Amino acid sequence: QVQLVESGGGSVQADGSLTLSCTASGFRFDDSSMGWFRQAPGKPREGVSCISRWGRQTYYADSVKGRFTISRQNTKNSLYLQMNNLTPEDTAVYYCARSTDYICKDWSSTIQYTDWGQGTQVTVSS
Repeated sequence: QVQLVESGGGSVQADGSLTLSCTASGFRFDDSSMGWFRQAPGKPREGVSCISRWGRQTYYADSVKGRFTISRQNTKNSLYLQMNNLTPEDTAVYYCARSTDYICKDWSSTIQYTDWGQGTQVTVSS
């Protein structure tokens, strides 16, 4: 049974930082690229970042490029998202997701992902 459990969300002031974690189980972690998505109230879920199976390729939404860093530690079945210089526009529920492939193909499309975590809330105040 695949499980993805996010943690690390919370409330922070603008320009602050947070690191999200996602712990995976129930599948071979290094067989899959992994993604982070977010969903703000009233908005569709949007792709934030993706990392290939061994971490050699990373991809980011334009809105977070230069501020967010995705990483993974396969020996710990863990995925991370370091978020710096947060703005109120980053407020959303953040989800980690397991991709159907290992190279982040079409990474920003939700249909590329088979399994999702329950999400963790990130709130940025001005």
